This record gives sequence, structure tokens and C-alpha cells, in this order.
Amino acid sequence: MTIEITSKHMAITTPMREKISARYDRLEKMQLPLIKPHFIITQEPKGFKIEAAIGIPNGDLFATATHDDLYSAINKLGQKLEKQLHKHVDKPNAQRSGTHKRIVEEETEAAA
Repeated sequence: MTIEITSKHMAITTPMREKISARYDRLEKMQLPLIKPHFIITQEPKGFKIEAAIGIPNGDLFATATHDDLYSAINKLGQKLEKQLHKHVDKPNAQRSGTHKRIVEEETEAAA
């Protein structure tokens, strides 16, 4: 899949592109289709700001990160996106309080 990378006030270099694609590859390992990934890199007076918007089948992932070092900002952004993606993938498997109580009650009745 092609990754769209846009920058404001700076040129995109090959190491930048490789770092972003490496973080994106980690997201692809979740076996969920990622639709139109778009990264925006902005150089600000206080450092770098990177934003990402990635479509998924039932919604969107969006995160921003700022840091003095661009590569640290990319890592922070990747961690935020991974957390959102894990939440989205694991949500159907999460135990709800009602079902957990029923399971515990059934186990205690069966043991008695």
C-alpha cells in the first residue's frame, strides 16, 4: 500500500520516509485493512509536529505527536496509533460486566 506523506516547511528525505513506513508496517501486522494512510509533518518553532489519519473498516485512526526530534515524534505517533488499533481490534473480545457476573455465578452454582 502506498503511504501518503505531506510536509509543511521542509523536504521529505529518504530516512524520514523509511522511519514512517517502518512504523506503518508494525500497524499492518494487526491483520486489519488500513485504508489511505496519510501522514503530515510540520516543522514548528518548538520542534516537529506529525499527524496521521488512517481509515479502518469501522472508523478512523487519528493521532498527533510533537517533539524536538522528528524521529522521536514519529515513535510517539506510532505508539498512539498502535494503542488505538489494539483497542479497536480487542473491543469485541472485552468482557462486559454483565457477562462476567453471569459466568462467575454459573461457576459457583456448578461447584456447589
